[in-house]
Amino acid sequence: MTTRHALDARASSLMLLLCLLWGLQQVVLKATAHEIAPIMQIALRSGVAALLVAGLMWWRKEPMSLTNGTLPAGLVVGALFALEFLLVGEGLRYTSASHAVVFLYTAPIFAALGLHLRLPAERLSALQWMGISLAFAGIVLTFFGRSQPSGVALSSNMLLGDALSLLAGMSWAATTVVVRCSRLSSASASQTLLYQLVGAFVLLMLAALATGQTSIHFTPVVWASLVFHSVIVSFASYLAWFWLLRHYLATRLGVFSFMTPLFGMAFGVWLLNEPLEASFVAGAALVMAGVILVSLRGVVRWPSWLPGRA
Repeated sequence: MTTRHALDARASSLMLLLCLLWGLQQVVLKATAHEIAPIMQIALRSGVAALLVAGLMWWRKEPMSLTNGTLPAGLVVGALFALEFLLVGEGLRYTSASHAVVFLYTAPIFAALGLHLRLPAERLSALQWMGISLAFAGIVLTFFGRSQPSGVALSSNMLLGDALSLLAGMSWAATTVVVRCSRLSSASASQTLLYQLVGAFVLLMLAALATGQTSIHFTPVVWASLVFHSVIVSFASYLAWFWLLRHYLATRLGVFSFMTPLFGMAFGVWLLNEPLEASFVAGAALVMAGVILVSLRGVVRWPSWLPGRA
């Protein structure tokens, strides 16, 4: 069995870079949305990344079997992965990238709830229930505590985009639960990723065709965005993440997840001049605090002098 280590400087630096890239991707999708629809761009990036992953598996002589019992779960995670990014793409049509990245990264909260119901080993501790309560309080605050920015119509559109982004986070969480509770839990990371990428390419391409979102203006910015999303995000960063999971403690890596929405908010304000309402910032802080507490399983134990120790 491979021994997993605590985070060292190399792992911490790589995780910081990954969080920066993942926080930037929503901003890049939003910035290029007038030249290529987000769901079309995600479909194309998934197709290119799928080819790259398949090529890597062939080079490594890694088997890709459809008869090893993983196909049913693979089809489900492919559909969930496509649904997640369909919701992200549609959400970005109505809300800001800053909002989208915060709501998308509520996924650890919903994944923890799902795994709590399905796996005895994933029962939530009192500290994690506190984190979930904080996160839900933050979600309520971001939805209902904001002031009208410039009119009811704009606010309603942003609320719709926020809701779609939150549903995307739930879909991501459902993907995690399916992977953990199916034959995919023992499959290779490459095979699981390939199921997701192929599912996203096929289903999102069909969605783009059905909704008439296939128009592309191939500017240098669009080409740069496609390379960034296909090669750097969907291929290199995901493989780097799986490498980290194989060599380092997952609980320590999970704590870094709060950095991604921070980067996303910062890039949205800096690159897209997106405004941030005070209520949204306060709610996002509660959500991220909740995500951190939920991710602290095995890192921090509930103090023995407090009631509710688990």
